[in-house]
Amino acid sequence: MEVIISASEVYKNFYLGEVKIEVLKDISLSITRGEFVSLMGPSGSGKSTLLYLLGGLDKPDSGTIKVKGRELSALSDKDASRFRRQEMGFIFQFYNLVPNLNIEDNIMLPVLLDGQPIKKYRQKLDDVLATVGLSARKGHTPRELSGGEQQRVAIARALMNDPEIILADEPVGNLDSKTGTAVMELFKHINEEGKKTILQVTHSEEMAEYSHRIIRLKDGKVWE
Repeated sequence: MEVIISASEVYKNFYLGEVKIEVLKDISLSITRGEFVSLMGPSGSGKSTLLYLLGGLDKPDSGTIKVKGRELSALSDKDASRFRRQEMGFIFQFYNLVPNLNIEDNIMLPVLLDGQPIKKYRQKLDDVLATVGLSARKGHTPRELSGGEQQRVAIARALMNDPEIILADEPVGNLDSKTGTAVMELFKHINEEGKKTILQVTHSEEMAEYSHRIIRLKDGKVWE
């Protein structure tokens, strides 16, 4: 299988004053195209930090991260930003929706940021709304939606540029178990039918069962 995300000997430190905190230590892993992978571990194990590094939202102190064969740290800030928008979709625990924009406009944000004409994406918008089951809600604002519906808006936004890779940080952490299960079923559908590679951070063994494989972190190291 083709490797789509890889990390080799990655280290990441944070500093509190002069105190160095080693967050990730000698991380090496690979994820193949079309895999659904869960990152798990106790609080403070470095899960979210690793996800942000793999998504190019932060840079390692040492080591190499490649996505679709490109070394992220070698890209300029402008190229890295464009690469993230076009090749990866991000989903966060707290949705990150713009409260005064309706659902349609929130989903269209990646298109607007790329400077693309909205009219070219009308069919794509209808398709992703249908995928997440929100076709009838596109004129509503986030405050008019439940938590599960808001997360589905965030998923639709992540799909708008048709990225090959979806990165999700505790995507059901703010939801009740029934709603969380519905969101995970949607992820499963997107993975299987849309052929998307999905990497999620989760604390839940139940939600991790939807993935093909679990990568466990402990004390900043991989324990598969």
